Amino acid sequence: MIRKIAVFLEMIKFEHTLFALPFAFVGAILGSVVVEQRLPEWAEIGWIIMAMVGARSAAMGLNRLIDKAIDLRNPRTATRALPAGLLKSIEVMVFIIISFVILFAAAFQLNPLAVKLLPIAVFMTVIYSYTKRFTWLCHLVLGLTIGLAPLGGWVAVTGTVDGTALLLYITVALWTAGFDIIYACQDVEFDRKEALHSIPARFGIRGALWIARIAHVLTSIGFLALFWLTDLDWGYLVGIIIAVAILFYEHRLVKPHDLSKLNMAFFTMNGVLSLVVFVFTLFDLVVLRQW
Repeated sequence: MIRKIAVFLEMIKFEHTLFALPFAFVGAILGSVVVEQRLPEWAEIGWIIMAMVGARSAAMGLNRLIDKAIDLRNPRTATRALPAGLLKSIEVMVFIIISFVILFAAAFQLNPLAVKLLPIAVFMTVIYSYTKRFTWLCHLVLGLTIGLAPLGGWVAVTGTVDGTALLLYITVALWTAGFDIIYACQDVEFDRKEALHSIPARFGIRGALWIARIAHVLTSIGFLALFWLTDLDWGYLVGIIIAVAILFYEHRLVKPHDLSKLNMAFFTMNGVLSLVVFVFTLFDLVVLRQW
């Protein structure tokens, strides 16, 4: 049983929840302060965690199930749980259903708008895995899917969506799309061979890296715009300066002729960035503002 649980956790890359969960907290804290003039309640934080775990587990499970045949043909992914036979398709399907139940249960504990937005969340988690079969904009679709984390955190505590919430959503979506483009560079030859669509396959590695840079420049502008459009203070600004420096360093690690440091750029740098933005936002709103 322990081994089976470990296989499931590896399949969904549970540790990568670090990418999205801190931004869900950023959305929750920023939304509660800007709209509600309060901090989130512990119960709200708990249900947000449950919703995030359910949504991300369902999305990753669906991705692995939908891409099972493709993963089997790709040497880089052939050792994943499903193509390697460590898990059965029916087991993954049950896992997906349970994950969606957790997401739905958490949403119903929050507010009516969170429930009304569930169909959008489900649609995005399902459609993403199919997009690389027909469009190189698949990276943006992934960004718009993961960007639901901070938007969901905002909705969870406020029950509303406004311009600031949408700005945070688009900013995180561009950040995600940018690093996913970088990650996809390692599969450029396979994607072309299998007639799969991606920005690296369409524009080449050099072109893809430039597009990723543009996405992350826009990400930096979005984070700075949040500073100017809200009551966030110098604590948040320091965090964003560090985050921008991390993005700059991330792009220094990956070169068209050298992808050897891609995993460090993708996993380490982006995990650190999400934590930095969350910690400094928390410091700004909770410590400096003394809520």
